[in-house]
Amino acid sequence: MNPYTLAVVAMLLAAVAQTSATWLAVELFLVKGLPSGQRRSWLTIAIGAALLALHHGYTLELALRTGLYDLRQALLAAGISILFALGAFGLRRCQP
Repeated sequence: MNPYTLAVVAMLLAAVAQTSATWLAVELFLVKGLPSGQRRSWLTIAIGAALLALHHGYTLELALRTGLYDLRQALLAAGISILFALGAFGLRRCQP
């Protein structure tokens, strides 16, 4: 697999992971039984994850349209996004 293809796959994985974390955070924000502080925290996480997913999407679009990519940055973004999503899923399990 050449570096360009690996970067595109990594950015796609990053965008999917951040989108999943966004969906989860929005779902937990909408839970009625949570205290207002926790709801605000989930809203903040949802907004941050959505902005990161948008950024990953724009980076993926740049790579696909122009061929400009950075493999190290793409792999780092994918790793961070996966860890972010796993952390959000882990926090979900701690909710009452």
